[in-house]
Amino acid sequence: MGGVNRNNNKTSFFILYDQLRWEEKSLIESAKKKDIKFELINCRENSIELDKPRDTYHNDIILQRCVSYYNNLHSTAAFEGLGAKMINSLHTAIMCGNKLFTHMELSKSGISTPKAFCAFSNQSAMNILNKNGYPKVIKPVVGSWGRMIALLKDKEAAEAVIEDREHMYPLYHIYYFEEFVKRPPRDIRCIVVGENVVAAIYRYSDKNEWKTNMALGGRAESCKVTNEMEDLCLRATRTMKGEILGVDLMESDKKGLLVHEVNNTTEFKNTVRVTGINIPSLIIDHLVNSNK
Repeated sequence: MGGVNRNNNKTSFFILYDQLRWEEKSLIESAKKKDIKFELINCRENSIELDKPRDTYHNDIILQRCVSYYNNLHSTAAFEGLGAKMINSLHTAIMCGNKLFTHMELSKSGISTPKAFCAFSNQSAMNILNKNGYPKVIKPVVGSWGRMIALLKDKEAAEAVIEDREHMYPLYHIYYFEEFVKRPPRDIRCIVVGENVVAAIYRYSDKNEWKTNMALGGRAESCKVTNEMEDLCLRATRTMKGEILGVDLMESDKKGLLVHEVNNTTEFKNTVRVTGINIPSLIIDHLVNSNK
């Protein structure tokens, strides 16, 4: 870690980031209040020597907070490969960072998810859509904040979207579709820290928007964590081998609660604002206790 002072005989705590958002600032402030020393690593300003001994960082616990999926994934691989305990781990980053991977892991564990399909060419994509009917939701396998997610209401809409994606980077030629779940105009974001679902909010979609992402104008309300929600979220967390995750649920009219996404480097600003629960403090406690 370029420029970071380390003591190989004592556990050191780090926050690895590429943008200092509200979440990262709140974590730093919580650590200061608890008089716990956390050093910061700016991923964009540090380099890593990959051929150092495999135990170079064996006494280091690093909270991964990089926003960029690619910075997050590759820096996790580098530090974990050199012995650091990463929270979350490389396995979690890989599985949570790809919607198709997430779906398959959850399904293998018997966790209810929206019905999904995938295809690898524009023709096979259209074939599977025409076979299974509309509407369907198309999502990039890698992406966040609701970007490049579209509701395909009919064949004409599907053809337009799929034709457009044929000219994009090859990642977008992996066609991932989900059923359009009939539900209230909201979803549920649950924050898991260790073995506890510490808080949850309803995220309501804007009146002109079917997506519930807060970045798209949605609003948040506090949500009581039920036994069913807790069980589902903890099962999802264990399946993904995560420690600090955001688990998103849908309330299907027909199937009940479904897990539709698991977030590796979860945002929690709105959850703290709405619920008043000090999530940053709980995260810092978890990191410190993970060393015991």
